[in-house]
Amino acid sequence: MLCSLFLAFCLSAAPSPDVPRSQSEPSSQVRVLQVGPDTTSGLSRQSLSLTAHGETHVYEGPTLASVLERLDAPLGQRLRGEALKTFVVVRAADGYVVVFSLAEIDPAMSPTAVILANETDGAPLSAEEGPLRLIVEGDARPARSVRQVTAIELRTVD
Repeated sequence: MLCSLFLAFCLSAAPSPDVPRSQSEPSSQVRVLQVGPDTTSGLSRQSLSLTAHGETHVYEGPTLASVLERLDAPLGQRLRGEALKTFVVVRAADGYVVVFSLAEIDPAMSPTAVILANETDGAPLSAEEGPLRLIVEGDARPARSVRQVTAIELRTVD
């Protein structure tokens, strides 16, 4: 028991900010979009169905790619070489976080649609789901369909 407690402590201990980062440890450049009800305004919309807990609903909102264009994401022809080190972090109000490679989101690279929905079945999202919810087409489980999205981060690993 003592050994397992010690192991848990060692695994959870954060490095001291005074300890320099090793050369092999990646760093990241970050651009953050704090999202709110106006995040989707003026963008073309798409509909996707999502089945969760035995119920299917139709969600509507802009593609995540079109939202990321507001952060000058390297999409389309610009997504190559160094730009392929770019990833997206989506954060929720309850602390839930999911990560995507930018290539998963770019319609020029992947057939999977990802939208930032603000409506379901023709009505605004409920407070439990919204005001914005990420919907990922084709996932076997809706674990990446984040409810109550608060921020979207565009990061690039050095």
